[in-house]
Amino acid sequence: MLVLLVGLNLRPILASIGPLLDGIQAATGLGGGGAGALTTLPIAAMGLCALGGARLQASLGERRGVALGLALVALASALRWGAPSGTGLILTAALGGAGIALAQALVPAYIRSCHPQRANTLMGLYTTGIMGGAAVAATAAAPLAERFGWANGLAMWAVPAVLTLVGWWFMAQRPVATGPTSSHPLPLRSPVAWRLMIFFGVGTAAYTLVLAWLPPYYTSLGWSAADSGLLLGGISLAEVCAGLLLSAFIGRFKKRRLLVMGVLTVVLVGLLCLAFAPLTLAIPTAILLGVGIGGLFPLSLILAMDHVEHAAETGALLGFVQGGGYLIASLAPLTAGLLRDHLNSLANTWLMMAAGIVVLMGLGLRLTRSLSVETQHARA
Repeated sequence: MLVLLVGLNLRPILASIGPLLDGIQAATGLGGGGAGALTTLPIAAMGLCALGGARLQASLGERRGVALGLALVALASALRWGAPSGTGLILTAALGGAGIALAQALVPAYIRSCHPQRANTLMGLYTTGIMGGAAVAATAAAPLAERFGWANGLAMWAVPAVLTLVGWWFMAQRPVATGPTSSHPLPLRSPVAWRLMIFFGVGTAAYTLVLAWLPPYYTSLGWSAADSGLLLGGISLAEVCAGLLLSAFIGRFKKRRLLVMGVLTVVLVGLLCLAFAPLTLAIPTAILLGVGIGGLFPLSLILAMDHVEHAAETGALLGFVQGGGYLIASLAPLTAGLLRDHLNSLANTWLMMAAGIVVLMGLGLRLTRSLSVETQHARA
């Protein structure tokens, strides 16, 4: 499945950093703020590029745009070969973030245009691929660093990106032409679009926070880099399982409310365990966070797609939701790094994120008040 392969390449450039962060800081001299920037800048770049998703859909097209995104991801990874400085590492992270953003803005439009009858299922598989790539990268980061050095280990993620690029270019289905296309404006005046953006942004902040700082959190508690990477890999694996289950059973939920509230509750409990009992409840915490975040990420995009009436509008809405959402989410890793520098602890960061999830519960109730699968079909 091409969209699954694309998804697998959209997180290694980020997920491979956390387990190696202590060593990277020692080698480059990056402080907590600079270390947070390794995740913040690419996430922000993803947001900025995603805001132009509608124009990208109209000018590049889904097939060429996703190919360009994969090429940038491959280039950013390859440029890490050798021993880049802290600045060079941050710049390649931003370049990779731009490539990720191109793909993320256009793959949903590709799915909607070429496979409208299986859109929800394919979106679930695509986001599952994203989390699967994070699982592989987090687990393999320390072993690759031990064998090849941390910089060369990071650079090796260019190989699967190039292979996927070749497969995508020759095998991706071309959308059927339906006449002249034009980019739809961003839905800046839509209250629902703003709610969807905030929902996606705060939910994704939980993902980026765990991705960037969970391994350093556990190494500060005495774990090794390899073990902390395995724990992050376990969380990502749980995310994959949750994403697969969600994609398989999403059609059975006529209304999204129960699903949304259940997923948010699981994330909330996981964050509280992480703050108050990270060592004694490490495995249950990993399962809770993995299942919760793994369900929340694809569910956020599926909720947005539920509000799309026509395929041509997908790029505009998804670009707005992801663009603004990633800009919100990008603040989380940077804030955590600054707090770590000043408080020498990340426990308060997990509590702040838990408060954000409580806010999402209220927002989720509003978003799902009248939305149902029947309503969606009635619009079509």
